[in-house]
Amino acid sequence: MKRQYRPKLETVLGIISLAIMGCFTSQAAETITMTGESLVLVGQTPGNLWFDHVVPDSVKIRSAYDPNKPGVVVYEPERDYVVDYAKGAIARTAQSRIPDFSTNMLYEKKEFDHNQFPGFGNGAFFVYVDYTTTNGAPLFTPTDQAAKLKQTRTHLEKGGPFKVIAYGDSITYGGDASEERLQFTRRYAQWLQEKFPQAQVSFENGATGGDSTVQGLARLEEKVLSRKPDLVLIGFGMNDHNKGGLEPDAFTTNLLSIIDSIRTRTGAEVILFSAFPPNPDWKFGSHRMELFAAVTKRAAEKAQCAFADVFAVWQKALVRKDLPSLLGNNINHPNDFGHWLYFETLKSVQF
Repeated sequence: MKRQYRPKLETVLGIISLAIMGCFTSQAAETITMTGESLVLVGQTPGNLWFDHVVPDSVKIRSAYDPNKPGVVVYEPERDYVVDYAKGAIARTAQSRIPDFSTNMLYEKKEFDHNQFPGFGNGAFFVYVDYTTTNGAPLFTPTDQAAKLKQTRTHLEKGGPFKVIAYGDSITYGGDASEERLQFTRRYAQWLQEKFPQAQVSFENGATGGDSTVQGLARLEEKVLSRKPDLVLIGFGMNDHNKGGLEPDAFTTNLLSIIDSIRTRTGAEVILFSAFPPNPDWKFGSHRMELFAAVTKRAAEKAQCAFADVFAVWQKALVRKDLPSLLGNNINHPNDFGHWLYFETLKSVQF
């Protein structure tokens, strides 16, 4: 059976939306196509793709996530890169035009304070790879959460105005997506509009960079409760988990309070999602994201709200991929491919 993880770019009302197969049941190796998978490459050292057993001649590499972006560079095999198809690895050539990640200002820095490195980030170093593998496996695990989103489905099917609000930290705001239209929360709202064309889906971004659930509680009235949402996408955890932040129990209490207030005051339903681990060499991280991801899931279970397990998807990616290949700022923001991972994880919450 051939499945395709092909985030095909389609222009709908000026917004490019990636289409992907959403149902996977078999755990056997599958032939799938990946499109726009991000990678950074050091010197002539091979970098791993998500999958090995790559089909020869299926590899295409470019400088931007969107292949139609003006000025995108399409790199050439042998001139710019070589591929180990069996291992699913790509390496720069000696004369490659692909940027060398070893020249990144944060490369191999330990316990770094990003404030001391103005202009930091990985945006200039990414390549985006299309390829087909015969050893593919599901990236996302669909979960039936219809019971927790009954009202959302009914409202969307009936049609009429439907407001989605994103609430959380800088990741939820869309940090380091190269364009606003590629931010995962906006893309999710656009996907709802496409799936339920009879509805009039609107989107508001109520997230704030740097916020933990402490600030989330303080801003809740202004950003969410007074805005009359129908569905709220909630993503906190990255700042709560940092040094000087909250302990997991306090974080859980705050999440539950935010969810309860939204439901009580607005009647809106909620999708809660976890975060991924930041760069382990970053000075300000406590590097306990597995604990915060676990309690995020438990908070969703206790509140009986929908949950999207971003952390689990990230762990799948990191079996073979290195973290800088997914980090837009090389610290704690996803790049365009990472935003796609968030988007597809939200889509895997079936209702």
